[in-house]
Amino acid sequence: MEDDSPAASSSRIGEGPSGENDVQKLAPDEVSVDIEAVRRIYERLLSNDKIEAAFLNALVYLSPNIECDLTYHNVYSRDPNYLNLFVIVMENSNLHSPEYLEIALPQFCKAMSKLPLAAQAKLARLWSHYSAEQIRRMVETFQQLITYKVIFMEFNSRNLVNDDDAVVGATKCLKIVYYANVLGGDLDMEHNEEEDEEPIPESSELTLQELLGEERRNKKGPRVDPLETELGIRTNDCRRPLIPFEEFVNEPLNEVLEMDKDYTFFKVETENKFSFMTCPFILNAVTKNLGLYYDNRIRMYSERRITVLYSLVQGQQLNPYLRLKVRRDHIIDDALVRLEMIAMENPADLKKQLYVEFEGEQGVDEGGVSKEFFQLVVEEIFNPDIGMFTYDERTKLFWFNPSSFENEGQYTLIGIVLGLAIYNNCILDVHFPMVVYRKLMGKKGTFRDLADANPVLYQSLKELLEYEGSVEEDMMITFQISQTDLFGNPLMYDLRENGDKIPVTNENRKDFVAQYAEYMLNKSVEKQFKAFRRGFHMVTNESPLKYLFRPEEIELLICGSRNLDFLALEETTEYDGGYNRHSRIIKEFWETLHSFGEEQKRLFLQFTTGTDRAPVGGLGKLKMIIAKNGPDTDRLPTSHTCFNVLLLPEYSSKEKLRERLLKAITYAKGFGML
Repeated sequence: MEDDSPAASSSRIGEGPSGENDVQKLAPDEVSVDIEAVRRIYERLLSNDKIEAAFLNALVYLSPNIECDLTYHNVYSRDPNYLNLFVIVMENSNLHSPEYLEIALPQFCKAMSKLPLAAQAKLARLWSHYSAEQIRRMVETFQQLITYKVIFMEFNSRNLVNDDDAVVGATKCLKIVYYANVLGGDLDMEHNEEEDEEPIPESSELTLQELLGEERRNKKGPRVDPLETELGIRTNDCRRPLIPFEEFVNEPLNEVLEMDKDYTFFKVETENKFSFMTCPFILNAVTKNLGLYYDNRIRMYSERRITVLYSLVQGQQLNPYLRLKVRRDHIIDDALVRLEMIAMENPADLKKQLYVEFEGEQGVDEGGVSKEFFQLVVEEIFNPDIGMFTYDERTKLFWFNPSSFENEGQYTLIGIVLGLAIYNNCILDVHFPMVVYRKLMGKKGTFRDLADANPVLYQSLKELLEYEGSVEEDMMITFQISQTDLFGNPLMYDLRENGDKIPVTNENRKDFVAQYAEYMLNKSVEKQFKAFRRGFHMVTNESPLKYLFRPEEIELLICGSRNLDFLALEETTEYDGGYNRHSRIIKEFWETLHSFGEEQKRLFLQFTTGTDRAPVGGLGKLKMIIAKNGPDTDRLPTSHTCFNVLLLPEYSSKEKLRERLLKAITYAKGFGML
């Protein structure tokens, strides 16, 4: 077990000047302990029960002293070798066993969470070289402690999980492993979108804080995790982590987390109150969506209060809502012209609560009218005949039209519509490839993104890269590519200067593929996408959206879930007006609905909720109510889309119920007052 390597000889902690010199020589991802030797020792010693008990007791006695050293004595800055303690303890493969969960591991996690930022970053860099199995073992250790505490402590609104030192400590330790998982994955640090040349215009009006003589908060821009900054990496830089991001989510914790309180701690940023929103990797999409909902609502109420204050101070009659009055037949003209005026005059108005009114209709917008408005706008905008987007029949996806005749303002307005949908908690039927959401989060498209954006081109370029013969002689292609415009006319583009004279060879084919992807996904649509992103950021620039969500979660947020589980909807539906789940008509209703085809089920969802997509978390998260609407009649069922309420008469037979329901969902259009 002895090892005469330099790493082993320098493993004694803080031993005079030589120890200090050894530390200075170490790379950012190295420590002065021989990790392989530690693993060999553990392997031999842990087979002895008495020695394991000694380990357990040692950790119980050691942890409070470590916590004291780190909290009050600033020990790491004086002796960086102190980090070896944590490296050695985390190599113990029995840490997640029941004996450790009660006292030893909670105390150790609390001590480890006191490590300064530089030490946490060093641990993350070190662990990023570990295998996926070793990373998974550490994740399971901390997750087991969190789950154990959540199950046995019975947290609620008076006994907050945020106040439990063991859960908070384990979550902070899990963050170090999370960034090790990102660093050790497949990274793309280079292809970043350029920031907008001109900043998003701020409101010309004063904020509420400034009106009251206070400094404006959050002018520093969107929040960034300090450990992320220290490591010089973002989650979005990771194409494929060592282990899937989903393994970091702790479902039992999500169930007991009081999100309204957690959001408050997140915004206030006090040292004595921990917010799990600062560790978004542990939260599922539903919980994060709730945090975003609170943020959006509070911003809306803030804008409303400012408007009222202005009315009192300046005597002006200002509108506390973002009001859009549109004609159903001219929805694009009316909506986009109004939004363009608001974006130019006072972009802050976009952060007010949306209130839509269809001309000639009586519907009051409590959410349902907005849902229909967004759906109609999206249907119009993405109509291929308009020519702003192209549609791929094979992938069923839309892409920006490089040769569109529309000006940049039109794309900006589409970005605003997308941002407004997130801001007002509406789901859109939008079909973009994932690269669009990656680009919105600041990453450029690369060859790998062509796999879902343009699979045919991706396969062709992949075959070019893998071709074993002579590319130049057999394929005879150059650095000039051909595209077709709206009218089918060929357009030539040089990937390099005088590209038509540069043949693609085995040596330069990688560059050809990279340049081709760069042109298709970035350069050819640069003008259109920048305008689109600018509109999106006008609404979301102050939101924690980028901080909380990964690109695939942004897609889920905008488009909802494509998986429609009507059994889950049946489980969560509530009843009113005399109906209950055992009523004859209710049983017949669910039998009828389950017998519908996919398209009819989507029409039913559209009729009842205003959208044919499931919310984040699936249909089980949709609070639908079926209310009695009188005895047997020839009237059709009706709905309050704002509140997801279906008004169902007590039809005399199952056949009549089916016929009336199908007619209602097939021909439903427009709003009235019931």
